[in-house]
Amino acid sequence: MSDTTFDEFSFLRGQADAAGVAVPPVRRLQHTLPDGRVVSALHYGAPGAKAIDAPVVTFLHGAGLNAHTWDTTVLSLGLPALVLDLPGHGDSSWREDGAYTGGTLAVDVAPAIAAWTEAPQVLVGHSLGGLTAAAVAAAHPELVAALVVVDISPGINPNGSAAQIRAFYAGPSDWASRDELLERALAFGFGGSRESAARGVFLNSRVREDGRVEWKHHFARIANRLAEDPEAAASAAQQQEGGAAVLSAAGWEHLADVRAPVTLIRGTGGFLTEADRDEFVARVKGARVFELSTGHNVHEELPADLAQLLRGLARDVRDGV
Repeated sequence: MSDTTFDEFSFLRGQADAAGVAVPPVRRLQHTLPDGRVVSALHYGAPGAKAIDAPVVTFLHGAGLNAHTWDTTVLSLGLPALVLDLPGHGDSSWREDGAYTGGTLAVDVAPAIAAWTEAPQVLVGHSLGGLTAAAVAAAHPELVAALVVVDISPGINPNGSAAQIRAFYAGPSDWASRDELLERALAFGFGGSRESAARGVFLNSRVREDGRVEWKHHFARIANRLAEDPEAAASAAQQQEGGAAVLSAAGWEHLADVRAPVTLIRGTGGFLTEADRDEFVARVKGARVFELSTGHNVHEELPADLAQLLRGLARDVRDGV
């Protein structure tokens, strides 16, 4: 796969054809934070539109992913959308402190959302993006008309299914080619078909000046460092155990402070157990729950089904339901 043949929007035509829609207009945005770091995003218009209207739905992706993970969902959605690269991911700057929690990321992304939107959003967050979205909604109710959390809760067990992702990224920090990255992704069962996995690898990696390929996101560098340093890994594990209750409590506190309607979308084969779902419903009064027969990456595995749910939620916001 040659970098001279493809750019980040080269795949949209095939994805749009598969979804049965016209290719939407799209542009790359950048917002500079006071400390000089950049938050990057994609702004999509409605399929076939000539102009890009103000976004109605804003998306935040999960750990180790990037804005393009939402492409097929946005195409099926048919509404103007804003899709951010979380700090440490995609084209957004890495955090020097390596602090990638919902609360810290919310501080970075909220001013970018404020700069790029004209009305409160249906704010959709998957996995780490879901925890970030909850923190944004709690701290900035003026930005959020409805909150949608996809296959995550503050009480999730970090040593459960999510541990596979850490193992995946704890490989070498750089690679000879994207083909090597693709084979690793397929070996771990990520990416679905070979075609979709190749697209994901291309959009989530970059070629350095020395010709080596590396992931765009910071997590791979962090995981690799911990894998090579047993003492650091042990210390991180202890901190995780000691801090899990704090992080969980903070996440539940964020959700408790959200004024907008809250919806949980769970993949029945994803990270959330039925007990996690029940705890979410018990703690977040009035939350609606939808379940889809899919895995953790609901937006990649059932994008049309997810888009249909989101269109309904956007319609409810428009109609004041």
